[in-house]
Amino acid sequence: MARNRIKHTFRLPPDLSRQLAEFAIHKRATQASIVEAATASFLSPDGSERMEAAVTRRLDRLAKQNERLEFQVEVTNEMLALLVRLWLNANPPLPDAAMAAAQAQGKERYEAFVHSLARKLETGSRIAVDVGSRKF
Repeated sequence: MARNRIKHTFRLPPDLSRQLAEFAIHKRATQASIVEAATASFLSPDGSERMEAAVTRRLDRLAKQNERLEFQVEVTNEMLALLVRLWLNANPPLPDAAMAAAQAQGKERYEAFVHSLARKLETGSRIAVDVGSRKF
């Protein structure tokens, strides 16, 4: 069934005309059908409502991601504060004679720590997930 159509003549800026032509080739559609669909969408009374709903869904998703990030940062800060407090309480100052040996041992332990951390990050296992799944 053929639909009645009215011919319209209008001008587009060169960049927009090029984009329309490329999009039509990419979608394997006619430029007229793309202009028709775009115009119908633009003039649709619920078009702005659909757009607002899509933006709202995206914002909700971003808010949830932000909440997770805030929790993970809070856990990290608390872990670091606890570690520093425990380390300062458990390690009294060393005499000058023992300092070189302690620094060498500290360097070895730090390298082992970094290696262990790299392994943990490679496996995707996260402490925040472990902490977040615990029931307090």
